Amino acid sequence: MDACDRRNVFAQQDQQLQDIVVLGRSPDLGHSLAPQLQFLGYGCRVAAPDEAGTGECAIEEALGLVIATESTLADDSGCLDWVAQHHPNLPIVLYGGQDAVDWLPEALRPQIIGRLEQPVRYPELLELTQTLERLKTEGGMRPQRTSSELCRSLVGTSPGIQSIRAMIERVAPSESTVLILGETGTGKEVVARNIHHHSARRDGPMVAVNCGAIPAELLESELFGHEKGAFTGALTRRKGRFELAAGGTLFLDEIGDMPLEMQVKLLRVLQERRFERVGGSDSIVADIRIIAATHRNLEQMIEEGTFREDLYYRLSVLPLEMPPLRERMEDLPLLVAELNSQQQQRGVGAARFSPAALQALSRHHWPGNVRELANLVERCAILTSKAIVDLEDLPTKFRALVDDSERREIAARPEDVADSMGVAVDLQTLNAQGLELKTLLEEIEVKLIRQALDDACGVVARAAQKLGLRRTTLVEKMRKFDIMRDEQVA
Repeated sequence: MDACDRRNVFAQQDQQLQDIVVLGRSPDLGHSLAPQLQFLGYGCRVAAPDEAGTGECAIEEALGLVIATESTLADDSGCLDWVAQHHPNLPIVLYGGQDAVDWLPEALRPQIIGRLEQPVRYPELLELTQTLERLKTEGGMRPQRTSSELCRSLVGTSPGIQSIRAMIERVAPSESTVLILGETGTGKEVVARNIHHHSARRDGPMVAVNCGAIPAELLESELFGHEKGAFTGALTRRKGRFELAAGGTLFLDEIGDMPLEMQVKLLRVLQERRFERVGGSDSIVADIRIIAATHRNLEQMIEEGTFREDLYYRLSVLPLEMPPLRERMEDLPLLVAELNSQQQQRGVGAARFSPAALQALSRHHWPGNVRELANLVERCAILTSKAIVDLEDLPTKFRALVDDSERREIAARPEDVADSMGVAVDLQTLNAQGLELKTLLEEIEVKLIRQALDDACGVVARAAQKLGLRRTTLVEKMRKFDIMRDEQVA
């Protein structure tokens, strides 16, 4: 239906039923957009937030809701909470004003499909209305929710880990193949599961296969399945991993260990999106998304002739490179805290480290990365009977990283215990020397805010809930302590 036809239809309809509601306190923003939408044949009404909260501004019949993102709307989050609660499938478009969306209710964010900037250009508006028509045909937005547990498994405030989080957010909605590179133990499978969980295939299965752990002669059958009698021992038909992952994600771990003959067959499947079982002739559609990972240098393997160049470019449509732990040592306290939390959920105690022990951990090279750290934390929690893990409780290779003079210097500092945030006070030092209580409390407050933001994946509303604060109060504290939003993950 073109714009003219739509205008004729709307002329015969009750004008209280509107397709699009422009929500905002600034009438200029709304009224400048309304004529353009009406020209395209859409019923449009400009409404203030307090009107929307009562449901009287035709949101019930809205095809799309355009929000004027003014600072005044930040004080009307009750209206937006109402929209998120009663209309989780209603698409949202942000219009004008601020770039930051931290003030938006967390539940509303998955409904945001785009942004309009001032002045609005006709091609952008036309593209928006086409998107709205498609969503109307499909029944509205598909609700998407994030998982705080999965995000917590990627804890840290270092630039490297924040970049990985941002990449996950960008690549998850697409169907393109992802190649995750990084050393052993950096969390490649964790990233793959995050991508799957935040994708449109999250309700489908995620099937993982270690290409290096399966003998070459069995790998084809393992991936593609086999028919009865296809080879000796094939007594029944068996589905392969490609079939088991239908509608979901197939994670090919250690793709660099895949034999060359299998690389050719995998390339064909990626190109044609079809495969056959071993011993079969029926072509089966590969309705899956591929995520591959390896700790090997594939470009070097290509030069050596052990990995196909065409397969490499087919896999690395969206490459992600995991930072090693030694390049993000500022995340060490948060990682220890998260590992302790996971252990306690499994019934294993927590390991708290003294300042000297943490100093040694920060100087270790960590060839096994986060996996090596997890093993150490669990070992210390089980084998150390003391409340605090000291330097002498660590393995020999760690004890050699801090000499006696450094240890004495560390012991003379005000803190005698380092917990998951590295904040503690030695009462003996307090009695002898005194301290600036206000400074200490502010330091603790900053660390707690940063940890809450990290646990909440950078979502300010969720972090405020964790801290027992109003969202606006937390925003003010972030401004006060100069905790920049760009340091957190959106």
